[in-house]
Parts: sequence; C-alpha cells; structure tokens
Amino acid sequence: MDDTAAPGSAGVYASESPFLESWVQIGTAGGKVISVSFPDHPEDDHETDHPLLDRIDRYLDGVDPVTFEDVDVALTAGGDQRAVLETLQNVPYGEDVGCGQLARMTGGLSDDDEGLRTVRQALAENPAPLLIPDHRVRDGPSAAPPRVVQRLRSVEGL
Repeated sequence: MDDTAAPGSAGVYASESPFLESWVQIGTAGGKVISVSFPDHPEDDHETDHPLLDRIDRYLDGVDPVTFEDVDVALTAGGDQRAVLETLQNVPYGEDVGCGQLARMTGGLSDDDEGLRTVRQALAENPAPLLIPDHRVRDGPSAAPPRVVQRLRSVEGL
C-alpha cells in the first residue's frame, strides 16, 4: 500500500488526535515520508487529507493491528545509526526490545557502551517515530513526547 505522497510532491499533512492529545503531523517529499511529529499545533500551511493519516487513525483505534513496514521513510542518518533505525523497523507490532537487544540485532554493533550510545542517539534523532517504532524500545529514548510514547505502547499492549 502506498501511503506516501505522489513522487516529486512535497507537503505537510496533519490530523488532530484526541487519543494522543496532540496533532499527528507528517512531512513528505519525493514520494517519501521525511518526518513524523506530534505538535500541540500543526504548521499553518498543513493539509488534512492524506491516506497515511487515515491509516495512523486506524492504528490508534487499536481495533486491528495496523503496521507501517511498507511506508517509505527517507532516512538521512548514515552508518550505524541508519542500521539501528532499519533494524527497528523489523520489530513486530506488539513486541518490544531493550537497547542492548536492539544493538545486538543490528549488524556491526554490540551491547557495549559504544553500541548502546549509538542506539540511543539513533532513537533520539528518529525522524519518523511511530513509522520507525521507537516506542517499541522499552528502555530507550524516543523522538516522540513521553505521553505519546505511553499511548503508542498502550495501543500495542506493551
């Protein structure tokens, strides 16, 4: 399912989420998602109609598991941080991992101080929380606000 913008297009889309007590805002460019955020107020020039926002609403309803593995996220991070975020995309809905486990799952990293530092930095700088599910890392930082992380975890029974 292609829930990103048409190739070559760019835009900011937002939908208010009473469940999260914030807005869900996505940025797109070149047919890829470049950002996900949870602001108190969206950007002034946002649009409201985007299939990915509808899909996120279905996810937040929690009735049926909704996943985002097929959404094309533009990652600007390189090296080990990129590898961490790519590995995190493979943690299934309803499951969580610790930072050490995520480090060991990521090729080229171990759960030593340097590996854990890399994991935590990648999580803190995640450009698309929810789509790259940093809420599934139980002992790491998230790029989303704490109240959003708590609610995303509750949707998945974590």
